[in-house]
Amino acid sequence: MERIKTDVLVIGAGSGGLSVAAGAVQMGARVVLLEGGEMGGDCLNYGCVPSKALLAAAKMAHMHTRTQAFGITTSKPQVDYAGVMAHVAETIATIAPVDSQERFKGLGVRVIRAWGKFISPQEVQAGDHVITARRIVIATGSSPAVPPIPGLDTVPYLTNETLWSLRQAPDHLLIVGGGPVGVEMAQAHVRLGCRVTVIEGARLLGKDDPELTATLRARLTDEGVTLVEGAAVAALRPVGERIELRTENDEVYTGSHLLLATGRRANTDKLDLKAAGIETSDTGIRTDAGLRTSNRRVYAIGDVAGGLQFTHVAGYHAGVILRTLLFGLPSKAATQHIPRVTYTDPELAQVGLTETEARWQYGARLEVAEFDFAENDRAVAERVTTGRVKVMVAGGRPVGVSILGSGAGDLVALWALVLANRLKMRQVTAMVAPYPTMAEVNKRAAGAYFSPRLFESRMVKRAVGLVQRWLP
Repeated sequence: MERIKTDVLVIGAGSGGLSVAAGAVQMGARVVLLEGGEMGGDCLNYGCVPSKALLAAAKMAHMHTRTQAFGITTSKPQVDYAGVMAHVAETIATIAPVDSQERFKGLGVRVIRAWGKFISPQEVQAGDHVITARRIVIATGSSPAVPPIPGLDTVPYLTNETLWSLRQAPDHLLIVGGGPVGVEMAQAHVRLGCRVTVIEGARLLGKDDPELTATLRARLTDEGVTLVEGAAVAALRPVGERIELRTENDEVYTGSHLLLATGRRANTDKLDLKAAGIETSDTGIRTDAGLRTSNRRVYAIGDVAGGLQFTHVAGYHAGVILRTLLFGLPSKAATQHIPRVTYTDPELAQVGLTETEARWQYGARLEVAEFDFAENDRAVAERVTTGRVKVMVAGGRPVGVSILGSGAGDLVALWALVLANRLKMRQVTAMVAPYPTMAEVNKRAAGAYFSPRLFESRMVKRAVGLVQRWLP
């Protein structure tokens, strides 16, 4: 058994863990990194990267159905599902070197490919190694949550970890769960020629703005996705080579494949947290505002910390704790400026409070400024006019932004900057966006906030009249 002493021990080589390891070692700390699975974690291998590659392929196929509006006639595309999955695999392989063991060894990180578990408050065993560290960072991420559905053990099912092994397109894909993963995979597969049914126990994309999700729901339906809402799954059973799904409303759906998109659970099972005196919650590891656990030497970041489960959050958490790990300076994680995006077409993006949340918090003080994509010249030229920007404003300061539209994930970044720095709407209107771009929708939404104050104000009109009389 080899004993190792280090400054920083990172458990998990996903987005957050890799960011901590790279930052710490390049600033002079001794770093050991443990990973029992794939380097790059869920995002690279099973999540963000493959799903966006699949969506890109599906969008290319879908474009062939829209070319006539541009005066271009094309034949119906022939989808090679195995070829699509080869594109997904190539995308992963292209990005993988950035997260590779070789790269991190080159930076000076000692990488040990084994699962880690605590054997004391500051010792972790990984294979034939026992590591003692001044500070330990748990960045083990999360895995697909598999619900206890009666009959699930009698049928084959897919999750975001196993979907990418398919090489033949599903004839009829049943998707349980109408969150971001469920709707993204639904649109991707219907555009690739599959029949798709989504079963959601509550409301589709229930955390997002109902008005905008209604528009997205209509788009999915128009493209051929069957959406079943307010219908929890009661039972599953095999029927020949197919899968039968029955809801609590006694509705029956039969498909060739079943995909579970029912949320995530924190990866803590292998860690033996009790040996380190680390407390957990229902959603993951309990941490304070600085992401420190009940063991003062140990931090938890990313999905395993039980909060927002996004790759960019894990990276943000890494930056927060590096300040404390390396310099001993206090640092706290915030959430109000963290954006989220559902990468459908059109995209759905959110940062800060939704309108419902903002009205509950601010009441009559809240104002909502809106602007439609249909009034943006670039959107008209490209025939992507579906969508809207909604900015929730209290006291002249944005407190939340909801966007449905082409490139919403890129557009929301401006508002994330605004919320992070507590800027006001007048500072957004000072921005000059190039014409014609989608970016103009943000400036126009800010302008919509001031329009009534300027163009409907009697005082403003009187002032202008007086000035005009006195001007030479």
